[in-house]
Amino acid sequence: MAGDSRTADNAAAVLRTVLDHGPVARSDIAGLSGLSAAAVSRQATGLLRAGLLRELSGPGGGVGRPRVPLDLHTGAVGGPVAAGLHIGVPASTFSLVDLRGRLLARRAFPHEGRDPAGLSGEITAELGRFLAAFDSGRPLLGVGAALGGWVRPDEGVVVRHPVLRWRRKPLAAELSDALGLPVRIDNHARAVARAEILFGRPEARRSLVHLFIGNVVDAAFGTEGAVHQGPGSAAGDVAHLPVPGATAACACGRTGCLQATASDTALGAEAVRRGIVPDPSVPLLVDAAATGDPRADLLLRERARAVGRAASLLLDVFNPAVMVVTELASVLHEGYLEELRAAALELSHVCDDPERIVVPHAGPAVLPEAAATVLLSRVFQDPLDTLREGEITPVGMVPDERAPLHSSHDGPA
Repeated sequence: MAGDSRTADNAAAVLRTVLDHGPVARSDIAGLSGLSAAAVSRQATGLLRAGLLRELSGPGGGVGRPRVPLDLHTGAVGGPVAAGLHIGVPASTFSLVDLRGRLLARRAFPHEGRDPAGLSGEITAELGRFLAAFDSGRPLLGVGAALGGWVRPDEGVVVRHPVLRWRRKPLAAELSDALGLPVRIDNHARAVARAEILFGRPEARRSLVHLFIGNVVDAAFGTEGAVHQGPGSAAGDVAHLPVPGATAACACGRTGCLQATASDTALGAEAVRRGIVPDPSVPLLVDAAATGDPRADLLLRERARAVGRAASLLLDVFNPAVMVVTELASVLHEGYLEELRAAALELSHVCDDPERIVVPHAGPAVLPEAAATVLLSRVFQDPLDTLREGEITPVGMVPDERAPLHSSHDGPA
């Protein structure tokens, strides 16, 4: 029944059980989810009709019988996909992912030389071309978009993005009107947290803290599978979190703020000042360290330690089951993660387990996956509601799986 919250919860429970355990038989879904066999049968039928699930060949007889396994519909023919848009400062990244968050295609769109006043229009137009280029007939669920700053996902509005100079921007409506697709937006720190809860380590569903270090610095907090937003969706602003021992001057008038100490903007400027790279680019700095430049390696280790000291404060406040840190050097190279962990454990009063501090499960594909998860998390939360809202749309757009993937540094931006 439309509007029946129990029915919605049951549908979500079936879909999430298949996500976690599929391929899985209906009878096993009942045991794993705690639902009755009749409830599982009803919801599975609806999810099959919606194209979110598919039946696989297996023992037990014909289609629809209890032992025929169900799985998420990720097949190349008919399997739905979600588009992702991550809007960073130096570039945007477009992506397509399947129902398990697996990256099918991506493309970078540099912002250099573009007028900030018309940037969102150029991003939208290029995203449309990306979707058209990778159209092969699979249903497109819509677009998930993630970016830094203060975002109100329920309103689809970017309240404030200081670097891009966006205020009260109705980004979701602009994208939806231009593309003719459902669009959901969120802050990129919360987007990564949602991806970890949906597709990452099981302990992330109990509790997690996510610290995002890019040109914009943000955090997100989750408990029992839900990401906290707070009044006005303003939770997670840690730009002015004091970093123990840091002395960098901040635009707010204080010293030692996390944004001024460890952001990509600050790191890039310091790398240029030290003569390590010609341009203030963190990917260039990471590449320099990888080719053996000791100055680049030292600077990246300094940042890792600063991020670790900031992380220790969050660890002590929240004591999460897992702390996820998105920071480009640590995502790409284990040594910087170890540096970060050591600094965090040195100052933390509650965390004595370095394995609790991890990088995103998707690695360098973290942002393309997380952006699409802004949409997918809604599908898994209430698949029936997305059907009623028309968010499962039989629009054919998906990459030709024979085509090469477009890749680049997909770390924080």
